[in-house]
Amino acid sequence: MKKTLLATAVIGALGASAAAQAATVYDQDGTRLDVYGRIAMGIEGGGPEFNSDNEAIDNGPEFVDVFSRLGLRMSQEVTSDLTAFGRLEWRFDGDENTTDGGFNELRQSYLGLQSKQYGTFQAGNFDSFYSQFVSLPFDVYIFADSDLEFAGHSKQSRGDSIGYYTPDLQGFTAFLQLKYYSERGLKETGPRLNTDGNVVGTSEEGSVIAPQGGVRYQQGPFTVGLGFVEDVVRGGGNGEMLGGLIGSYDVNDQFSVRLGYEGREHSDEGFGNGYDKVGLGGTYTTGPWAFTADIYDVSEDGADGDDRTAWALGSYYRVSSNFDVFLELNQRDQQSIDVTIGGGDGPVSVERADGDDIYYLTGARYHF
Repeated sequence: MKKTLLATAVIGALGASAAAQAATVYDQDGTRLDVYGRIAMGIEGGGPEFNSDNEAIDNGPEFVDVFSRLGLRMSQEVTSDLTAFGRLEWRFDGDENTTDGGFNELRQSYLGLQSKQYGTFQAGNFDSFYSQFVSLPFDVYIFADSDLEFAGHSKQSRGDSIGYYTPDLQGFTAFLQLKYYSERGLKETGPRLNTDGNVVGTSEEGSVIAPQGGVRYQQGPFTVGLGFVEDVVRGGGNGEMLGGLIGSYDVNDQFSVRLGYEGREHSDEGFGNGYDKVGLGGTYTTGPWAFTADIYDVSEDGADGDDRTAWALGSYYRVSSNFDVFLELNQRDQQSIDVTIGGGDGPVSVERADGDDIYYLTGARYHF
């Protein structure tokens, strides 16, 4: 599957994507096996100064793993038009001395069939097609998994999913994905959660299917994607529809811009606010350097909704084809919140405090 030109610009400046860096350990008679991965570590700090209970928290620097991973890609030519494929990818905490095997997440695990004429079908645990075909132009930051706007969550994917996308049709690619939340094996009567907070009983809604779909158009330097996701409560959403229209344009070989809108309906049942987001950003590359800058205008619905402006900046330097260093900054610009100071029978005083500080992440990655 093609990635947007925008994301490719950043990846190219940093060295190469995992696919390009992958080591082919077997390639014979149409069967291929690649091994790939990266070790990434850094220091992060800043971010929220107060938790959801308005309690002050430590947001000082910490040495962290930055999404290190190890993966396998497999494929076999069935016919001249049909290819069977599979993928496995694990994450691990490279900064820790672990004794439980090291891996803490099976991030990708899927198989499928790809036809140049009829398209691609896959099933298992994989990134959402909405993220791959629509919101990908904004997925240029390493800390995107840390709840950055337009990126950073599964979009009702990751496990128990099936998906299909068409071959390239004069620049157009359509996609459809279904994620199944099953209640097979749960008690049909009794409490939903036990005293330990574990799911033991069925819910009122029963098993749920979360669909998503859309279309992407890609021609020359221009890419635009339009898609929707049923943001079901079972998958961490608010039970309403989410939609986005996001595009990118390569001005030249060094500079590209991106513009997008994403919105979600408000839940009247109290499962979460709706929102409208507009984002504008760009990427500039020169030699071994790459620079990114994005600004987001976010308007949330509901009584506790928050209107804010957020931004993100990144700089990256390619030391070699396999090794790069980086620095990223992010400010969510949350509204001020009330913080009670003092004790006794009542508050001594109340002051206004910023909801967050500038988040930063700096470190290095080795790709293989």
